[in-house]
Amino acid sequence: MSKFLKIFAFCFLVLSIPSNLHAQTQKLSLDDLLLQDSIYKSNKKKVLNFSLKEFDTLFLEFFNRKEDPEVLFTKAEFYTYTVQIATFSDRLASLYPDQKEVASQNKQQWLSESYEDYLEYKGSQKK
Repeated sequence: MSKFLKIFAFCFLVLSIPSNLHAQTQKLSLDDLLLQDSIYKSNKKKVLNFSLKEFDTLFLEFFNRKEDPEVLFTKAEFYTYTVQIATFSDRLASLYPDQKEVASQNKQQWLSESYEDYLEYKGSQKK
């Protein structure tokens, strides 16, 4: 069973990293970075203790709500999801040391998610 979880985690991390991550990293505003830091500090301990099932639930909830045209996240809600998903990468890195680099890249990708890009995406959804 643990081999299955390891393969699943590795595939999840690899597939969730977009190809444009290597081309450029997006800079967030200072306000966004401060909000992310606050969310990280308040959720770190809880997220690092998530089981894979709890993480899957969080991850699926984020994507289902993100894709729902009727749902518009607040900035705090958006960053709460992305920071928690990024923080879980730390747990995966500690569980699977040979995947530390992939987990680090995944964490950076999630932390670089921009609320403004999300709003643009939601605007294009309505067209």
